[in-house]
Amino acid sequence: MDFDGYDLNPSFYDEMFDAEGNPRPHWREIHETLVALTEVELTTMQERVTRSFYNEGITFIVYGDEAAGERIIPIDCIPRIMAHAEWKHIESGLDQRLRALNHFIDDVYNEARIIADDVIPTDVVRDCPQYRVEMRGLSPPDGAWVSICGTDIVRTDEGFFVLEDNLRVPSGVSYMIATRKVVKANLRNAYRSSNVLEVENYGSLLRETLVELAPNNVTDPNIALLTPGIYNSAFYEHMFLAREVGAELVEGRDLLVNDGFVYMRTTQGLQRVDVIYRRVDDDFVDPLVFRPDSILGVPGLIHAYRLGNVMLANAPGTGIADDKSIYAYVPEIIRYYLGEDPILSNVQTNLCRRPEGLEYTLDNLQDLVVKEVGGSGGYGMLVGPHASPEERNDFAEHLKANPTNYISQPTLALSRSPCLIGESFEPRHVDLRPYVLRGKETRIVPGGLCRVALERGNLVVNSSQGGGGKDLWVIGE
Repeated sequence: MDFDGYDLNPSFYDEMFDAEGNPRPHWREIHETLVALTEVELTTMQERVTRSFYNEGITFIVYGDEAAGERIIPIDCIPRIMAHAEWKHIESGLDQRLRALNHFIDDVYNEARIIADDVIPTDVVRDCPQYRVEMRGLSPPDGAWVSICGTDIVRTDEGFFVLEDNLRVPSGVSYMIATRKVVKANLRNAYRSSNVLEVENYGSLLRETLVELAPNNVTDPNIALLTPGIYNSAFYEHMFLAREVGAELVEGRDLLVNDGFVYMRTTQGLQRVDVIYRRVDDDFVDPLVFRPDSILGVPGLIHAYRLGNVMLANAPGTGIADDKSIYAYVPEIIRYYLGEDPILSNVQTNLCRRPEGLEYTLDNLQDLVVKEVGGSGGYGMLVGPHASPEERNDFAEHLKANPTNYISQPTLALSRSPCLIGESFEPRHVDLRPYVLRGKETRIVPGGLCRVALERGNLVVNSSQGGGGKDLWVIGE
């Protein structure tokens, strides 16, 4: 099937084609494969990809939409292809960024040198809803506040930009692996001949990272994955990752703290737990420290963590570094702690907590994307160019009532990648969430969760807002 009628809009970087409409060198193999397939073969392939997600029960839940229930993430059968040099640039930038952010978190909960040196204003840190005073004075071994990170990256005509860092309980890695499995199975010849780098060893790399975090020099630690339970939107992923790393999948009621150590209830009695991969939010992780009404956490867990008898990945309090107000200062954070210029650029960001930032945002709402500083999943945001005048006016009132809760950014011309829409190839906007692991060293699989806005013209790629997924193929040298 050919690409006749494919919309090459010069306003957007196209992942497959250059400005003259020629396939980019690293796309030629898959382009030839797609052109050689018939319309029936392509639609059949797409049906197999979709059916495999149904058959394996790979679902998520949209909160606040009681009619929706569990949903299957729509997966496009055409992979996004990335050249090896492009990936190496991203990989080095991610390593640099996470090292700097771990330094920052450790600093703000201890000496706070970055505040004393006037690099970041005190109010931006101390007023952040994710700043946990309960974590002051704590410094994990090897500075391992964040061991698992998912960083969202977009591309425009100007190159790659970091859109946000997800440092609390980043999700989506199971969809990366599941998507690879099914797309690879349906394009096996093209996959082999393209020299695609593997991502399916993520589980073993995650286990290596968690083992490195084990306290008291334990070489074969007992690892548990702490889940809120079956009603959590990412419960499928919790089950998947527990299997991948050989961890016990536990809820808070399965654990207890005794004499400063964490134990798991088993049919053979209590068993010591050394490392906990935490998928429960800060507020609920320990009712003796955070929310006293939480039934999801473990009373005394933070006490055991402070004593160094259990490691948590990620540590509570890491949300301070993925708050969108702090995001604006990440380039300076990198320069301050590492003495290096950022490899990956930020998106220009206006802090509405600043009078000039609020004024600029209110005057230019029709051109900006406005986000809550602690928001995620595409909720609580305004995409100005796609909003009605009434929606912009209503949002302006929220801005004026609570400006510290918002930042604004220009509407980016996100790159587009070909998708099979119905019975034809059409471009759709994409982003990328690679996963970075940090123990004693940094580990990154060459790939990530590639999200796609399947609705024509839509810029919001989140699955909770109707987006879907793609496989990302990083081509080897």
